Amino acid sequence: MKDRIVLLRLLGVSLLWGFNYVASAYLLRDFSPIILSYSRLFLTSLLLIAIALAHGRMRKPSRRDWLLLAVAGFFGTLLNQFFYFTGLQNSTAGNAALIIALSPVATIFLAKLFLRESITAFKLIGSLIALVGVAMIVLFGGKALGISLGDVYLLLAMLAMSISLLFIRRLSQSMDSYDITILATVVGTVLMTPAAVMEGVQGHMHVSAHLTMWLVLAAAAIFGQGLAGFWWNQGISRVGASTSSMFMNIPPFVAIIVAYFVLGDPIQPAQIAGGVLILFGVFLANVTPARNKTKMGSVGA
Repeated sequence: MKDRIVLLRLLGVSLLWGFNYVASAYLLRDFSPIILSYSRLFLTSLLLIAIALAHGRMRKPSRRDWLLLAVAGFFGTLLNQFFYFTGLQNSTAGNAALIIALSPVATIFLAKLFLRESITAFKLIGSLIALVGVAMIVLFGGKALGISLGDVYLLLAMLAMSISLLFIRRLSQSMDSYDITILATVVGTVLMTPAAVMEGVQGHMHVSAHLTMWLVLAAAAIFGQGLAGFWWNQGISRVGASTSSMFMNIPPFVAIIVAYFVLGDPIQPAQIAGGVLILFGVFLANVTPARNKTKMGSVGA
């Protein structure tokens, strides 16, 4: 598959995640955070298991692969989802968008440290430009960020996601992205089961009784997590963790547009300007100088 198609699918992931951001905020009105995350993961796992059984072509992971899957599921699913939904419930939407958008920068330096991926000038400059765009979007109107407990949770969610990307990159050396997506999701769901049970035992669980909410939840699980997960892991295996993570700057821009139509939130001029910077930053970060094309093909090997 050509890298251009992979990049287009990564763009599709960013669009789906932008929709998912609004859906998550909407669902938190009638679900407690952990059971919402667990329900979405459970539905996604059922879908992926059904796909696996239908195709019947999954390769049995080695012991090393199972270990990497467990670690990736621990950071990318259990910790990321727990901190994300808890933080989203206890922070502002602007803070959430900005903090999660810091993941590309964290991933670039983690990939350099652990995977020996090179940090090109284009990636560094593009990342900074995109982050300026995100800051313009979430800081419009002169609102102060502030550091709350919710912000701390969101920061931890961002770091957990960045760490998981490194293990997925390692897994892609011995496993197909198809297998990684299915197994990592199922493993993460299993790891989150005790947290969901604990929320119920402590009396903090709340489950919606409205059909509309469950339909939104199902759509988020199938498209925002299932399909997007396939494309995301495929992107990491093809173009590298740091390049793939650049697309995580786009969802805040998409979320603002979707929120305008779905939730009636107004769009400010600063949001448009910030969105342009985000898209330009992503484009710049994916520019590969001719002399480096051969080297980029062996990133992480």
